[in-house]
Amino acid sequence: MSPPGNPRLILASTSPYRRLLLEKLGLAFDCVSPGIDETRLFGEPPEVLVTRLATEKSRAIAVQYPHQWVIGCDQVAVLENQVIGKPGSLEKARAQLVQASGRTLEFLTAICVTRFGSGQSCTEVDRCRVSFRSLTLHRIERYLAREQPLDCAGSFKSEGLGISLLERIEGDDPNALIGLPLIRLVGILTAFGIEIP
Repeated sequence: MSPPGNPRLILASTSPYRRLLLEKLGLAFDCVSPGIDETRLFGEPPEVLVTRLATEKSRAIAVQYPHQWVIGCDQVAVLENQVIGKPGSLEKARAQLVQASGRTLEFLTAICVTRFGSGQSCTEVDRCRVSFRSLTLHRIERYLAREQPLDCAGSFKSEGLGISLLERIEGDDPNALIGLPLIRLVGILTAFGIEIP
């Protein structure tokens, strides 16, 4: 339950992972699909991409609910300047994990909090480096059969069995890797006068 006086928030996402993360803060919120085109623009750098999409998601909903605080978020994995998104199929997930084997990926997670009626908005980007163990195809197949992370950028779930594929995680907020940087979010919401806890 939210502290008295806090407004109800809107999470511009239908991601069950982000919903569960936001529930940790004990704030009242609704989830609304932003319904935006998430296609990467030609030549768009990864940080610009996630920042743009988080902002577009937040603003798409904030226009509809001008007096609500709206949280938009987006994430991509990057390997040697190549953007790696959600695989969507076992074949693509297998290929992503083969490519990641023994290498380090950077995960960029952008968050944008907007209140359209007051013109207030804040956007930040969290960076997290994830180093993978050397993975055999047999190990990849076993993992994919158990967890099937087809809706996760990079094809693994650090909050689940995917942690066994990793050697190291370097970042400020383990929640960001799951899809919502709560440490940054708390800072933004607190600056906007929302009490947590």
